[in-house]
Amino acid sequence: MAAHRKPRSFPLGGQAVRTAATLALASAATTALLEGSGHADPRPTTAQVKAKVDRLHQEAEVATERYNGAKEKADAARAAFDRLRDEAARRTERLNTARAGLGKIAAAQYRSGGLDPAVQLALTSDPEQYLERAALAEKAGARQAAAIASVRRELGAIRQLRAESVDRLSALRGHEEDLRRQKAAVLDKLTEARNLLTRLTAEERARYEAAEAARDRSALSRSAAAGGGPGGPAAASTEAASDSASRERADRSSGGERVPVTAPTNRAAQAISFARAQLGKPYVWGATGPSGYDCSGLTQAAWRAAGVALPRTTYTQINAGRRVPRSQLAPGDLVFFYSGISHVGLYIGGGQMIHAPRPGAPIRVAPIDEMPFAGATRVG
Repeated sequence: MAAHRKPRSFPLGGQAVRTAATLALASAATTALLEGSGHADPRPTTAQVKAKVDRLHQEAEVATERYNGAKEKADAARAAFDRLRDEAARRTERLNTARAGLGKIAAAQYRSGGLDPAVQLALTSDPEQYLERAALAEKAGARQAAAIASVRRELGAIRQLRAESVDRLSALRGHEEDLRRQKAAVLDKLTEARNLLTRLTAEERARYEAAEAARDRSALSRSAAAGGGPGGPAAASTEAASDSASRERADRSSGGERVPVTAPTNRAAQAISFARAQLGKPYVWGATGPSGYDCSGLTQAAWRAAGVALPRTTYTQINAGRRVPRSQLAPGDLVFFYSGISHVGLYIGGGQMIHAPRPGAPIRVAPIDEMPFAGATRVG
């Protein structure tokens, strides 16, 4: 029987319990430390932050162009809805006028006792008066028939306008929802870029801002050399013509390709003149001036000043004229960048363009090879 007896358990003493607990806690802490060190997200370098911020700004510009397209569609839908509403109001007014005419005819019939006009005429004893009244009755009948036809016509038109208005209102709401979604996408990208910069130390942030400031100064120096500057007057086309020879010599002496530096048309010169007058103004996403612009807003405004209407977005502006190869670029051409056609500038010759680059950077002159070239279009 003793062989089958359950062994007695001996509880741990106080010291043993404390020792076991200490070992368990130490083991857990070591494990957590090792796991944390294995999965820690190292703080990015200044160069990595700059690269990611630049990428976020480019993605924000993609979203901005989508926002611009959605806004253009929403504005068109709103204008169409307003036109339908105004037309319905005019038709309703005409309907009320026609109904008032029918009311007068009905009141006249009531006053005459409601007799059929033929019966009333038959009761007259004066033949001449009979014939005169017959002619009047025929005219009255024609007016009544025309009034009824007018009422029916206006009712049908109003029903059609109301049906179209419902469709237009539905389209408008869809475009406005898309507009809100694209706006949120832009703001999210810009917020992410700002938050990324806050991860830099004070010293790294100072170096980053100094590099960006040097980049801006270099761009503004190019702007001044191109004949413009922040808030400066636009360079006239005659000035560009007089400076043509010296710029071409500079291009050749620097080993660059010889390119035309004078605008081929008066309209192109006017567009460039307008763009030069905007140098130094800020990039503002979704803006079309006059205090700030995004990239397609600037090119649209420049060519509008020359009397040419361009669509609002980069991906529609590229189809607004005749495509030209990079080797045949002329001042005034629109130059596009990135595979998604998300950026545009105004070519001014010598391998340079005027463009609104990104949030936080002013409108400037820049070389067209600083971004991946996607195509060019000649308008005007």
